[in-house]
Amino acid sequence: MSPLNPSDNKPLFDRGPSLGTRAVLLAVLSAALMFLDHREGHMDAVRGGLAVAVYPIRVLVDMPSAVFLWGRESLAERARLVAANEALRAESLRQQVHLQQMAVLEAENARLRALMDSPAKLADRVQVAEILAVDLDPYRHRIALNRGSHAGVFEGQALVDADGIVGQVIRVDPLGAEAILISDPSHATPVEVVRSGLRTVAIGVGDVSRMDLPFLPNSADVRIGDLLVSSGLGDAFPHGYPVARISRVDRRPGEPFAQVEAEPTAALNRSRQVLLLWEGGEAEMLPAATPAEPPAGGGKAADEPAGGDP
Repeated sequence: MSPLNPSDNKPLFDRGPSLGTRAVLLAVLSAALMFLDHREGHMDAVRGGLAVAVYPIRVLVDMPSAVFLWGRESLAERARLVAANEALRAESLRQQVHLQQMAVLEAENARLRALMDSPAKLADRVQVAEILAVDLDPYRHRIALNRGSHAGVFEGQALVDADGIVGQVIRVDPLGAEAILISDPSHATPVEVVRSGLRTVAIGVGDVSRMDLPFLPNSADVRIGDLLVSSGLGDAFPHGYPVARISRVDRRPGEPFAQVEAEPTAALNRSRQVLLLWEGGEAEMLPAATPAEPPAGGGKAADEPAGGDP
C-alpha cells in the first residue's frame, strides 16, 4: 500500500479569517459607510433604490386592512347610510344659506384689497395621499404615504385633513414618503390665536390628543376654546389652517409662563387619507391613486421639516 501524499491530508475547505477578524472588518466597513452617508450622502441613491424595492411589500402588508375597511364600508347598514344622507342634506341647506351672502362678501373683500393695494391670494393646490403604515413607537409619531417624488412630493410639505393640519413630510422616496405628525415630541408648529392674533408655538408631546404651548406668559390673552391656526411664520405651514383648540389654561402665580394645553383639530390617529398642499398654486383637487397605480410628476427636497425641532 503506497504512503499518503501530503496533499491528501488537506482539509476539504480552506480555513478563512477567524470570526474575530471578520467582526472587526465588518465593524470598520459599517463605520466607514455610516461616516460617508452622514457627511456626503453617498447612500441616498442606495436608500432610494431599496425603498422602491420594498414598496410592493408595503402595499401587500397594507392590503388586508384596506380590504377589510372596504368590506366593512360596503356592508354598512342601510339605516346608518340614510341617516348620514339626511344629515348631509341638512348641512347642505345650511351651507347654501351662508353662500347666499358670498357675493356680497367677495365684493367687500375686493374693495378692501383695492384700498390696501394687496393682491388676492391664490388658492392652494392639494393632492390626496393614502396612509400606508404608522410607526408603532409611541414616542415617534410618523406615517408612511403612497405618494413620492414622482408625484411632486417634497420634504417639508404640509399635510392636512378635513379638520386641520396633520403634519409635514420629512423624507421622500420615488414612490413613497415619510411624514411627521404635529403631535411628535420633536415637532413644533408656529400658531396664532384667531380671537386675539397672539402668536406662539405649539409643541408635540407624544400624545395625539394634546399639544403644549410652553411660551405663553401668565398675562397672555388666551381662553379655553380659542382656535389656533397656522401663523405662516418660518414657511412651516400655509397661513390660516386650523391646528388645535385650547383645552386648558393654568395661570401659576410666581411662574413666568402659564401652563396651556391644546387639542389638535385633525384626526391624527383615525385618518386613512391626507391632503398634500402646494401653497400658492392653482386650485386643483387631484384624486388619490390606488397603491398599484404608478405616480407621475416631479419634486424638490429639503433637509428637515420646516416645523423643526423646538
